[in-house]
Amino acid sequence: MTKRVQLRIFPDGRVQAEVQGIKGKACTSYISILEELVKAEAVDSSYTPEYFEKETVHTGISDEQSVANS
Repeated sequence: MTKRVQLRIFPDGRVQAEVQGIKGKACTSYISILEELVKAEAVDSSYTPEYFEKETVHTGISDEQSVANS
């Protein structure tokens, strides 16, 4: 899934943001960026199922290569 942030701005000025395509706690690092962009402060947070998934990091080294080089 593509990484993206979906913003909804309501008529009363409330801003709702949802981070999509980012697994684990990494999504929370976007909160301060969003606060700065919209000149607002987060007052409530909830987590999507992606928050509870493990983030995978690709190193570019396969298991075979790392065993062979050990």
